[in-house]
Amino acid sequence: MSKTVPKLSTALSECGLIAILRGIAPAEAAAVGQVLYDAGFRIIEVPLNSPSPLDSIRILRDSLPADCLIGAGTVIDPASCQAIADAGGQVVVMPHADPVVISAARAAGLACAAGVATPTEAFAALAAGAEVLKMFPAESLGPPALKAWRAVLRPPLAIVPVGGIVPELIATYVAAGASGFGLGSALYRPGDAPADVARQAQAFVAAWRAAVAS
Repeated sequence: MSKTVPKLSTALSECGLIAILRGIAPAEAAAVGQVLYDAGFRIIEVPLNSPSPLDSIRILRDSLPADCLIGAGTVIDPASCQAIADAGGQVVVMPHADPVVISAARAAGLACAAGVATPTEAFAALAAGAEVLKMFPAESLGPPALKAWRAVLRPPLAIVPVGGIVPELIATYVAAGASGFGLGSALYRPGDAPADVARQAQAFVAAWRAAVAS
């Protein structure tokens, strides 16, 4: 039986930006997580191909308020899901839409954002139990594809473009129907000082707030 799953869509409604901290080390996690939270982020993801990712997830969960969801990204092995939950993670973000991984995430009490590149994949992911769709890779698909998807994948279903997102693209994607964004190297690169991450985070949050207000 599936456990109670945190509402990823609720956190997205607070701030539609997901921080992807690929390559972060545990020693950096608390300071970087704090500046992201202070800027307004409410979802932070540590990809599993980072150094000691479960340690970083635990540090982030222990150091940030409860309204900030902490999760793991690049999750491709269903066996990882329980370890993520045991580390305090609440969200699984996938680059694909394997129903076995989605099912394992749900069974472990984790929310799931599944990576999709077509409407066919999107509907299969939803049928398997994904709560949010990660449109990936966004730089290849673009706002026109998202606009076309929205004819059949209607709100309040959340679609989150990931890949190549910079502040200047936020408004165009929001106009096409984006519910939020996953932000990688334009927000954080390994070794970035917290002050630099804070500056980049503030630029993204400002762009997001302007886009949703227009």
